[in-house]
Amino acid sequence: MKVVLGVAGGIAAYKAASLLRLFTEAGHDATVVPTQAALNFVGAATWSALSGKPVHTDVWSDITAVPHVRIGQEADLVVVAPATADLLARAATGQANDLLTTVLLTARCPVVMAPAMHTEMWEHAATQANVATLSERGIHIVPPASGRLTGSDTGPGRLPEPEDLFAVCTRLFPTLPAGGGATRRSDVDSAAAGRKGQDLTGLRVVVSAGGTREPLDPVRYLGNRSSGKQGYALAQAAADRGADVTLVSSSSLPVPAGVTLVPVETALELQAAVTDAVRGADVVVMAAAVADFRPAAYADHKIKKSHEAAADGSADESAPVVTLVRNPDILAGLVQARGSATTPVIVGFAAETGDGEASVLEHGRAKLARKDCDLLVVNEVGVGVTFGQDDNTVHILERGTDHVTDIGPATKLEVAHAVWDAVTDLL
Repeated sequence: MKVVLGVAGGIAAYKAASLLRLFTEAGHDATVVPTQAALNFVGAATWSALSGKPVHTDVWSDITAVPHVRIGQEADLVVVAPATADLLARAATGQANDLLTTVLLTARCPVVMAPAMHTEMWEHAATQANVATLSERGIHIVPPASGRLTGSDTGPGRLPEPEDLFAVCTRLFPTLPAGGGATRRSDVDSAAAGRKGQDLTGLRVVVSAGGTREPLDPVRYLGNRSSGKQGYALAQAAADRGADVTLVSSSSLPVPAGVTLVPVETALELQAAVTDAVRGADVVVMAAAVADFRPAAYADHKIKKSHEAAADGSADESAPVVTLVRNPDILAGLVQARGSATTPVIVGFAAETGDGEASVLEHGRAKLARKDCDLLVVNEVGVGVTFGQDDNTVHILERGTDHVTDIGPATKLEVAHAVWDAVTDLL
């Protein structure tokens, strides 16, 4: 596969060398097209040595081969990392004043751009307008990460790690294997992402994930078996399809590239974070396993296994009694707050075990009637079932209909794309 790696003139250009190595080691034919400014950070000799090809920045080198047209025409994928504010502006306005911008104009293949710059530059209205323009044209924008920038500055604007960018490319485009000749399960997952394109571009999405932890004392908490994998897959799939994704999570899983994480621990923290994040959101997916109850009282010190009785000084071996109170129903609260409005689209999750009274699906139908959300994703859970696993089987129910979409057994990423397909049908 022919990959063009464009490199703009920012300090993050050094990371692009590692990204190039990932492409070449996976067996791809990689051509590096840096801007002249990029060579101030990483020289042409480095790019040539890693790619095995000559490196040029202008349209006048090797003129008989017409590189300003040929490189873009023959590419299967163009990745620009880092994409500086200047490069984004030139690309958005269709300028063709160096080899990289001419490649972007002639390329008819998928294009991925990873912006990297100081926070103030990234947040400027001009940069955001340029990013919106490029996204509308079908270019996949990988939002910058938040972290250490040059000097002592920190904040949004950091180029995601090369491994994360490479993972985005392999998820988006199924024809871009991650290396080797064997087909992997993740390659099958990525095919689903590649077929979807950017159908969520322009949408703001909120996803909750993971099981909450309700503290009993500084050491102990009440929790559940949820790993957060399904919620993270939902966030990843939405980002791959172009959405602006906020992930509210109690899990410690690696955050998917281009996703903004809001860490929480308790149900009350999750409620506050989701309530704040959904302002202006188009879709909210409540995949978190929120604890139904929490301890009524929190002990400031570790509760001892035994203690001295007040009367005779003997050890009291009885277990403490833990009084529980109900946590708020966050999903129902979102539906109530929305009222008669049509947005955000609200998707709930129902983790059910089934019992002597009803099946998993019957419990799910009853829950959809109570919650009144737009979609309810019902799955069977238990020890060794769904929780912590990479596969899932779900039933997607839609409010006001008897229709059921059965998905699985399938990977959680495939399930995530099926959920987003159902959401796009509603939208």
